[in-house]
Amino acid sequence: MRTILLFLTLIFSSQFSFSQEKNLDTLMNQWHRSAGTANYANYFGFMSDDFVFLGTAPGERWNKQAFSNFSKPYFDKGKAWNFTPSHRIWMFSKDATIAWFDEDLDTWMRGCRGSGILVKSNGVWKIAYYNLTVLIENEKINSFIELRDKK
Repeated sequence: MRTILLFLTLIFSSQFSFSQEKNLDTLMNQWHRSAGTANYANYFGFMSDDFVFLGTAPGERWNKQAFSNFSKPYFDKGKAWNFTPSHRIWMFSKDATIAWFDEDLDTWMRGCRGSGILVKSNGVWKIAYYNLTVLIENEKINSFIELRDKK
């Protein structure tokens, strides 16, 4: 009997995890698509009030309001940014109210990686944190450092 209960628990938890991942994949894909189609309301609607965005430039640590102010002119012109995820991995807290992920992205900057945290509150998932990085191969890092050090 214990074996059957353990087996059913494992099946239920894996189905729950798969279902959660699928729902959150859809949410994140819609978030990225909202930027690609310059849908300002949707894009910022997916974010929590205390959202933080880390961009690729050294000074880019934006709270939601500052990121919104920076982004609005791009969205108003109908051309924001277009990031297409190609691979994403999810992890969940034990109580399934916090999810974190990393993803590979195709962008105008070539290969990038994003990572983020989503929080479930009152049954609704919101993006609380997102970190965008540009990928640089290890064998190219010295050239990159030289480029960054140029004045």
